[in-house]
Amino acid sequence: MSSIFLVIAVLIPIISGALIRAIPFKSRRALEIYVEVFAIITSLIVFALILNPPEEGIVIFSFTRDLTISLFLDKTGSVFALIVSVLWPFANLYAFEYMEDAKRPRMFFTFYMATYGVTLGIALAEDIVTMYFFYEMLTLVTIPLVIYELTKEAVSAALKYMYYSLGGAAFAFIGMVFIVVYGTTPNFTAGGMLDMSRVAGHENLFLFIYFLSFCGFSVKAAMFPFSSWLPSAGVAPTPVTALLHAVAVVKAGAFATIRLTYFCFGTEFLYGSWAQNILLLMAIFTIVYGCSRALKEVHFKRRLAYSTVSNLSYILFGVLLMTPASLTGAMAHMICHAFMKICCFFCAGAVIHKAKRTLVPELTGLGAVMPKTFIIFTISSLALMGVPGLAGFVSKWNLAKGAVTSGNPVGYVGLGAILISALLTAIYMMSISVKAFFPGKDFDYSSLEKIKDPTWKMLLPLYCFVAVIFVLGLCPGLLGDYLETVVSTVFV
Repeated sequence: MSSIFLVIAVLIPIISGALIRAIPFKSRRALEIYVEVFAIITSLIVFALILNPPEEGIVIFSFTRDLTISLFLDKTGSVFALIVSVLWPFANLYAFEYMEDAKRPRMFFTFYMATYGVTLGIALAEDIVTMYFFYEMLTLVTIPLVIYELTKEAVSAALKYMYYSLGGAAFAFIGMVFIVVYGTTPNFTAGGMLDMSRVAGHENLFLFIYFLSFCGFSVKAAMFPFSSWLPSAGVAPTPVTALLHAVAVVKAGAFATIRLTYFCFGTEFLYGSWAQNILLLMAIFTIVYGCSRALKEVHFKRRLAYSTVSNLSYILFGVLLMTPASLTGAMAHMICHAFMKICCFFCAGAVIHKAKRTLVPELTGLGAVMPKTFIIFTISSLALMGVPGLAGFVSKWNLAKGAVTSGNPVGYVGLGAILISALLTAIYMMSISVKAFFPGKDFDYSSLEKIKDPTWKMLLPLYCFVAVIFVLGLCPGLLGDYLETVVSTVFV
């Protein structure tokens, strides 16, 4: 397939989103059809690129001979691109009902579509300069979505998100400069890009640069102590928080750490170093920290946000173990968590939209009037716990296998953290389902008379996501075989 389609895939959602402000749509339905059509077209192009990837990349813009904005699709990038392109059209469909009473739908969908294109730019980046360029753009196009409600809380959350993201980008920028200056090639290279003859004698300096860069990129992946922006961003509309917490922003952070570790610095240089072990301990701490905060949180969406903080560090933990098995586990959880968590957030959004309830104690009895929503929520909760037969078990099993076979003693500490996290996840997720379905014999159901499940626009994405959760859980070989092929191209 021609490499020009790489550019088309990135530009279609950005340009179509920008044109929303100029096109005189005759009705809200016309706007929705326009948005969905271009999202589906973009996804189909990405699917075609994954099935028939171009042999060469394409340069969009050249600063110098070695500094370019260029796109290419390799096996690793295809994992992130696949997640994004599968989920986005469904997220649009969900947003149509959730935002039906929104006062500024054109503004919302302008940036919602632009975020799709920018996220694909990160997935398709051929080098670290291009990835960094789209990584910064991702912050800029998502700030208006976080601030959308224009409340005091929304403004505060948007500023916090901006400060954290720009601060993290500053640390990542340092790493980018060193990689460009001391790299043997401008493009991502499996095994690393550094010229080790020039690194010799300065190993600790480069390990420190890696540490700073990883921390910088892990801001979007919400690793402690850079995680507090994520729960605060829960004030945004649910279609936005679902993308922030499950698809675009947080997965962009995790994906960037994969590129940094395996394609820039290289595991041969990093494995066994102090930088690896310190970052591993930070990720392990975040796994337990996120679950502990979720356990105490009474706000529905913020509880899910702290759960995301924990689960993202599962991915970082797998990345940092730096073995084929652990990277397979990290990518498996990257995929499985995307479906599990967007399912949870969409269920929470359905409750907020239809029942106007945001606190966990207020969910009592809602299972009787919103049975479809809470059955799906319960299934996705069980998946997050790691129950066999569901997607979460597959990804956690791969991570556990990677920890045991890594040869790093810290891996066993991480395995313990995963087991603790599974227990805490069972408590803070299943307690919601228990409240919803078993309110007690004296509960007054008359207070729920006007509440019901959402329409097909919200339910169809949920049905599709929960189906994927079952398929990934019951047919683990599908995901395992695919990811083994991907990882084989990283460890060459």
